[in-house]
Amino acid sequence: MKFLIAGLGNIGPEYELTRHNIGFLVLDRLADEKGEKFQQQKLAYCAEVKHNGRSLILIKPTTYVNLSGKAVSHHLKANKIPKERLLAVTDDIALPFGTIKLKPKGSSGGHNGLKNIEQWTGGQDYPRLRFGVGSDFYKGQQADYVLSSFKKSEFDSLVQHMDRAIESIYSFCTVGMDRTMNHFN
Repeated sequence: MKFLIAGLGNIGPEYELTRHNIGFLVLDRLADEKGEKFQQQKLAYCAEVKHNGRSLILIKPTTYVNLSGKAVSHHLKANKIPKERLLAVTDDIALPFGTIKLKPKGSSGGHNGLKNIEQWTGGQDYPRLRFGVGSDFYKGQQADYVLSSFKKSEFDSLVQHMDRAIESIYSFCTVGMDRTMNHFN
């Protein structure tokens, strides 16, 4: 059984360790744990890992966060994966730093990457894993905040929070959304 795990982020060294790139960071860590490397493919860096008899196709779209839908749609079709086995991993300023929240569907919450996935896949009915990056910014400074690096105090616990996100990805792929939400939300 195949799953598409789409980590949202921006390509380029200037964005590498920013809050907006938490989707990339989580998938990088997951691939490293499994000894896999990302390879450039159409519209995304891709890697495939195995977990409990499941194939997890990991993608990091090269289309930038706000245009992630084109890459997600392409890789769903290319791998013949139904939308309910997609999991978009993204940053969320509405959640405290390090908090994760899984949802089987829902609104974009103002996140342009999720809005674009909705446009390309035909609706809000796809699973997502939101990773809290906090909201320590002044009104009108949201874009600067999500494109800024984590604070030193946040870096100290970031790996622990990313590992919890990875556990939730594995759980989603093996026991399903309901049991995963009950355990991790």
